[in-house]
Amino acid sequence: MARHIDSVCKLCRREGIKLFLKGTRCDSPKCAIERREYAPGMHGQKRSKPSEYGNRLREKQKLKRFYGVLEKQFRRYFQIATRSPENTGEVLLSILERRLDNVVHRLGWATSRAAARQLVTHGHVTVNGRACDVPSALVKPGDVVAVKNRPHSLQLVKLNMQSSPPPPPDYLERSAAEPPEGKITRLPTRSDVDPRIQEIREQLIIELVTR
Repeated sequence: MARHIDSVCKLCRREGIKLFLKGTRCDSPKCAIERREYAPGMHGQKRSKPSEYGNRLREKQKLKRFYGVLEKQFRRYFQIATRSPENTGEVLLSILERRLDNVVHRLGWATSRAAARQLVTHGHVTVNGRACDVPSALVKPGDVVAVKNRPHSLQLVKLNMQSSPPPPPDYLERSAAEPPEGKITRLPTRSDVDPRIQEIREQLIIELVTR
C-alpha cells in the first residue's frame, strides 16, 4: 500500500492552511506553518500569481490530503459521486466523511485521521460486531462502529479521549458505554463536513477532474 513517508508538515505549508495531520500538535507552537508560513523547498518563498489550473489543483490537493486519500482512491470516489442524481460536490464530501478512519476520528477515538487509520488497521475497531481493518471502508446509516472489547484497544481509545475531543457531528451518535461505540444515524451532508475544511470549494475540484 502506498503511503506518504515525507514530513506531513510540508503538506500543510504547500497548501497554505493547517490540515491537522498531527492532531493536537497542530494547535501548539510547534506547528510548522506557524513558524514558516510559506511553501517548502528552495523556491517556497517565491511569490507568483497562481493560474486558474493551479487554484483548482490546490483545492483538490487540500481535500485529498485532509482526508488522507491517494489519487486513485479519490478518482474512484469521484466516479461514484458523478453517478448520483444529487450535487456531485456534496456527494463527494459525503463519501469522504463516511470513510471508517474519518468516522473513528470524528467520534474522538483518535487525535488525527492518520492515528485513526492506524487504529483501524491494527484491528482495534469493529463494524456491526465484526472486525474491520480497512480504513477506507464506507459506513452507511444504521451501522454501529465500536472499539474491540479488549484491554489494549480500550486503553488506546481512553488515552486519546483525554484530550477532550469536540462533540461528534449530527450524523453520528457517540455512546459512553463500555466498550465505546458510535452509530451512523444518516448520510452526512455538506454542513456535517469537518469545520476545518468547510471553506473547500468543491466546484473547482469538479471543474478540474472533469476537464
